Amino acid sequence: MCERRSLPVIGQPQPERADAARNRQKIVEVAAKMVAEHGADDLSLDEVARVAGVGVGTVYRRFGDRSGLIYALIDERERRFQEAFFAGPPPLGPGAPAAERITAFLGALVDRIVAQQSLFVLLEKGAKFSGGPYKVHHIHLATLLAQARGRSGDAAYLADALLAPVNAGLIAHQREERGMTVEEIKSGLAALAAAAICVPPLRS
Repeated sequence: MCERRSLPVIGQPQPERADAARNRQKIVEVAAKMVAEHGADDLSLDEVARVAGVGVGTVYRRFGDRSGLIYALIDERERRFQEAFFAGPPPLGPGAPAAERITAFLGALVDRIVAQQSLFVLLEKGAKFSGGPYKVHHIHLATLLAQARGRSGDAAYLADALLAPVNAGLIAHQREERGMTVEEIKSGLAALAAAAICVPPLRS
């Protein structure tokens, strides 16, 4: 079952010295405060290092680049989200029919992105599809689609297709330019999911 697989999560902590752990926590706290006060567009590792009172090399060695720091900022909420859809109560977690879980997952993912929208916008400018949250979300959704449709041949493609509109840039545009509510966005995704699930079986 999907819920029992060992899937990657972002920001998997590695063993580190106490002083390194303190520096990491300080850097993350400073970066989170800067994003909360000034937005994420101008987030700079050099400026984070200056405000945190650590060497610039320390920040780059620990996080690599801005995408690495963004991953760290979204890590805690992402871990809670993954725990909810892998082991939480239904319909997001196990125990509900696959079709219901797909709708619940897509709706919860919208909420997840809205909560840290500016950070996800930045993340999507980098390697969105190569790892991090997207990889886990895709595996989970493809597994549910295969269960709901009774076949797995096109599940990977359909998972990409259903995840495509669940991106921070589009959601920001829909909310800010089109005046759509979060519930309207979720409703549209639910309709897409229903259409994907109800496609007739392939002819042999």
